[in-house]
Amino acid sequence: MPVPSPQRFRHSPAWFLGRVVRRIRLFAKPRLEIATDEPEWIIEHDVPVTVRDGTVLRVNVFRPRSDDPVPVIVSAHPYGKDQIPARAKNRRAVNPQHRIIPQPSPVRISAWTGWEAPDPAFWVPRGYAIVNADARGGGTSEGVARLFETQEADDYEDLIAWAGTQPWSSGRVGLDGVSYLAISQYAVAARRPEHLAAICPWEGFSDLYRDFAWPGGIRENGFAVLWTTMTSRAARLAPPPLRRELARHATRGQWYRDRTPDIDRIGVPVLVCGSFSDHNLHTRGSFEVFRRAGRALPERPARWLYTHRGGKWSTYYSTDAARIRARFFDHTLRGIDNGWDALAPVRLAVYERGPVPVAVTAEPEWPPPDLRMRRLHLDGMDGCLTDAVPRATVQTGFAVDGPGLEWRWRIPEDTDIIGPMALRLHVAARGADDLTLFVGIRKVSDGAVVPFEGSYGFDSAWMSYGWQRVGFRDLDADLSSDLHPVHTFAQLSPLRPGEVRPVDIELREQATRFRAGDELRLVLRGRWVHSRNPVTGSFPAGYARRRGGVAIVHTGPEHPSALLLGHRPPAGSLDEPWLGEAP
Repeated sequence: MPVPSPQRFRHSPAWFLGRVVRRIRLFAKPRLEIATDEPEWIIEHDVPVTVRDGTVLRVNVFRPRSDDPVPVIVSAHPYGKDQIPARAKNRRAVNPQHRIIPQPSPVRISAWTGWEAPDPAFWVPRGYAIVNADARGGGTSEGVARLFETQEADDYEDLIAWAGTQPWSSGRVGLDGVSYLAISQYAVAARRPEHLAAICPWEGFSDLYRDFAWPGGIRENGFAVLWTTMTSRAARLAPPPLRRELARHATRGQWYRDRTPDIDRIGVPVLVCGSFSDHNLHTRGSFEVFRRAGRALPERPARWLYTHRGGKWSTYYSTDAARIRARFFDHTLRGIDNGWDALAPVRLAVYERGPVPVAVTAEPEWPPPDLRMRRLHLDGMDGCLTDAVPRATVQTGFAVDGPGLEWRWRIPEDTDIIGPMALRLHVAARGADDLTLFVGIRKVSDGAVVPFEGSYGFDSAWMSYGWQRVGFRDLDADLSSDLHPVHTFAQLSPLRPGEVRPVDIELREQATRFRAGDELRLVLRGRWVHSRNPVTGSFPAGYARRRGGVAIVHTGPEHPSALLLGHRPPAGSLDEPWLGEAP
């Protein structure tokens, strides 16, 4: 077996001790700064909003002390609108997630900020009203929540109609928020209600099956378990338990399709945040929203994409990101001619390591159109990735419970590798009729793996990842391209003895700078590539895996297994293109 197992990069005891100390310090004192200044604006608590079936939802309203009508930014979620620092005695209460999910830089909010919601202290002085709503079944709202179902969109549509017709409202409403507060925007935006003028989904998956519950057809049994447990305690959820239903429906059938918004019909301008640091949760779905929003409509609304590889919350609440969202809403909600509509649609941040970009560029589309496509073939003789198809036909096997295999490509010159990637393997199995394949792409420089910011505060993430259960073979012809294979996940097809099956694996979006002499390494395993422990691993991410059997990768002219990627010479600077003067 000439292809080596993935190289293990060992750390010293001092390194492990440092990780433990870091975790303890962050738990004791999260990187969160809360401003407790007394607001000079109007605050209305538990304002009732009666929706179409008679259920009463309740919202908190933050608005300027002025008789002039103002645009409204709404967010809705099941987590409890009143779970804010201002309701604590010292106005500094910390959400427990800030203690277990560290951020690479401080999160700065006011004491009136709801969980993953817009900060009233930023928006109200700028002439906006903020409405933070308890979704059905959450907080002080009535009813029981049916997460991801059409009932949410019905309620949100009624909330938007209410916000657009209040005496203090200008009649123009926008939606904003992170994670679930982003996810809940898609379905209602596809209905194009009268007062909705723009949405800003900041990191939110858009396909419950493909992005969250079963990425690559492999069940997520880490964060999904934690999130459903925490949400069931925070809100009143309708039976049956969501956790059980997610696990019970193993294919992307009608149950999942009923809970997936029609993003192709989003009918308002969109500013979407696509993060390179949330491959385990929101990355894929966010980029799908930018790729597909409004494409089914006769007149497609404008859309913009903001990318980053920093912390989810530290980026969202950062000064620059808030100013960018303000420029977007000033244009779409207030009608200000501030040059926003003349900006390039994509703000692309490129990373050499860690959470701080090495360059930022403005692009006309995603992926950038000037990328050179490169197909790197897996060589089973020496474990290299090569431009030419290897001459020798080789079969290389690995135990699915073992460390896996690794192929390497030494970068010949400085280059930026950008976009999603696609891996085509030709695979057979021994002692099994199905396989779960996990792929990791890591950057190695000066003999060490280069760390990047990842999901759930994991600061030792790799460049990109992919998942695929081999039993799912059919691609969605409408959504797939060479660089972006999308499976239907409609039907499992077991591997027959001796069958060599082509397997297409989509690898998550990224933008990574390499220097000449650096290495790109492709790791292939039968289980998740990181440990789950909370000190050094990617906790709480976890995935089910099949035990037993051998995966056999075929390479060579008869079975040209290859990695397809896009790259170009390094470009860009650290200037922020969306905050400067419009062209």
